[in-house]
Amino acid sequence: MIGAEGRAPFYLSAFSNGVAAHSLELDDVNNESSLHPGAVIFPVAFAMGEFTRCDGRRFIEGVVSGYEVMVRLGEALRPARHYARGFHPTGTCGAFGAAATASRILSLGPEETVNALGIAGSQASGLMEFLATGAWTKRMHPGWAASAGIVASLLGKAGFTGPSTVIEGRFGFLRSYSDGPDPERVLKDLGAPLKVMRTSLKPHACCRYKQGPIDGILKIMGENGLRADEIERVEVGMLGAGMPIVAEPAELKYTPRTVVDAQFSMPFGAAVAILYGRASIDEYTQERIASEEVKEMMRRVSCIHEPELDEEYPERWPATVRIRTRDGREFFTKVNYPKGDPENPLSWEELVEKFRYLTSPVYSEGKREEIISRVRSLEAEEDISDFTALLDRG
Repeated sequence: MIGAEGRAPFYLSAFSNGVAAHSLELDDVNNESSLHPGAVIFPVAFAMGEFTRCDGRRFIEGVVSGYEVMVRLGEALRPARHYARGFHPTGTCGAFGAAATASRILSLGPEETVNALGIAGSQASGLMEFLATGAWTKRMHPGWAASAGIVASLLGKAGFTGPSTVIEGRFGFLRSYSDGPDPERVLKDLGAPLKVMRTSLKPHACCRYKQGPIDGILKIMGENGLRADEIERVEVGMLGAGMPIVAEPAELKYTPRTVVDAQFSMPFGAAVAILYGRASIDEYTQERIASEEVKEMMRRVSCIHEPELDEEYPERWPATVRIRTRDGREFFTKVNYPKGDPENPLSWEELVEKFRYLTSPVYSEGKREEIISRVRSLEAEEDISDFTALLDRG
């Protein structure tokens, strides 16, 4: 179990690591499918890689396979239609991606792999109702998907059968989980490029739909030397798909009670960005939620749906920001590609600094640097277990 003391059966360690990977809202995102593949796929690859003692190349093959299946299914569901039915795509598509990763690392044949995917389809779950109360269930979704995919692959290996038409069938995944799926997207432009190369990485510890607006706020504040006490009004222009997730209902988004509430509140994210110049895990705390300073700043923030932004979704997740100061000045910016998108990526050094920042309470400096060095040459690992041995606490 990464960053923890002790061990667990491999499918339970995948569950634990999946929950932990999603818990800070700093995991990766694929825009076109609106899901978080890394929080599902890497826990599976680590668990199965250690279980089979595979080499680094097979580990990477498993990861790439899982991303490909998970993201393509998310695209085919059409994210806004999937959300409209109340499903969380990371959890639902994640079960299939996990099964693909585990099947690849286990070296399953075609028939066994088809059975594993068919079995995973009956374990695909994850509801967006956590938004109503700030519940923790969202964190559980990738963990469940990871463990479900492992179980599905082991059952497939043992000869247990699953429906071969689980994706496209009359009662299959696409038709059951979306009222407007696009099945052609499942195999469209296969491998051009691989979906793992179309992944965004978050700099801010909150929902992906908030990343662009926060970038815009920080840009305007920094370029113009603005102080928080100068701000009269902030207007955030949002995608339609993001409004019910981070801006509605207003009575909840302006009165977050838990860290989960705050991570899915655009007014809160805007307020802490203005007040503290960032939106890291240090800002998403109960102390900040209770802060009168933050509450007062949130009241200056409004969120509006800009339909023209939807024309670019889901390939792009643009946002606009308008800031008016107390002395009458107005500033505007449009963010086409939030920081971390493939078109506006974090550099290797920025990724390393993010890793150091997040893991400093868990790993010693020496261990952090060794992990960084080994990641850079992961394909050369002869036994992935030698690498995973670095990941316990200490």
